[in-house]
Amino acid sequence: PKKEIARLADATAEDAALLGHLMVTAGKLARQLGVDDAFRLAVNNGAEAGQSVFHLHLHLLAGRKFSWPPG
Repeated sequence: PKKEIARLADATAEDAALLGHLMVTAGKLARQLGVDDAFRLAVNNGAEAGQSVFHLHLHLLAGRKFSWPPG
């Protein structure tokens, strides 16, 4: 997003429309890539969770079968 939000935990209720837009855009991208039948979205929040770019963004993971729990 154009608004600077360092981590998901820093988002506020005012960011709800923006966060929803990110989800809709991720679905659109998955359709464009032909992976809309099976994909996972990830958001890393904080360095201990693997965040290395401190600007809110989503990771669209696809192209293989995922198991649970992730790891």
